[in-house]
Amino acid sequence: MSAQANRTANPEEISRFSAMADEWWNPEGVMKPLHKFNPVRLQLLRDHIAAHFGRDASDINLLSGLDIVDVGCGAGLLSEPMARLGANMTALDAAENNINVARVHAEQGGLTIDYRLGTPESIVDEGRQFDVVLNMEVIEHVDDPAFFMQACTALLKPGGIMFIATLNRTLKSLALAKIGAEYVLRWVPAGTHDWRKFVKPSELSRYIRECGLQLTDITGIAYNPIQDKWLPAPRDLDINYLAMAVKPAQD
Repeated sequence: MSAQANRTANPEEISRFSAMADEWWNPEGVMKPLHKFNPVRLQLLRDHIAAHFGRDASDINLLSGLDIVDVGCGAGLLSEPMARLGANMTALDAAENNINVARVHAEQGGLTIDYRLGTPESIVDEGRQFDVVLNMEVIEHVDDPAFFMQACTALLKPGGIMFIATLNRTLKSLALAKIGAEYVLRWVPAGTHDWRKFVKPSELSRYIRECGLQLTDITGIAYNPIQDKWLPAPRDLDINYLAMAVKPAQD
């Protein structure tokens, strides 16, 4: 697979997110929507990891001893809180500017995170595997989602769990997540997403099956304008959703 390293990375996508690198940790900047989105992501991750590994979700050391890789980590908005919960964190991103910002921010916070410039396929040959693989809002930005999932699966230990968060390709997501968020509300810069690359749950389920994983749960995430926050919405998969998949344990 080393000959195909970085096969999934799209140069235009890398350039777009690299240009925003300095804004990742500004909660009032272009990444404000992601800062608002982060709490519900963390809540769902904590609950499902605790249930999968038989741990207490309220434990401040919930992730102690677990090896976790954050694929497409940006500047570390998810990697850092996971590290604070005790995880042995490795984080990958194809944009060098993101990795540089992430390393500096983690050092300033006294956190040890192994930030790597690259894609999942670029480190498969190292032979490392992880208890948890995070693919959060990444698959809709890659060029070959099926291959991307295969590479991520190769990084997952038998018995481990993978999280895949993405956007559904529906007319509702076109109206709200693309046109509304980028051109009307200006939540994110225009051109951040390509609606044609959004992934339907049926498509993601197929990728998961083809990788030999077992889909264990899928839940929606919806924005509540009254509370101005994102909340779990188990039956609403129209726009944002999160899937959980497990690699069968070896006999």
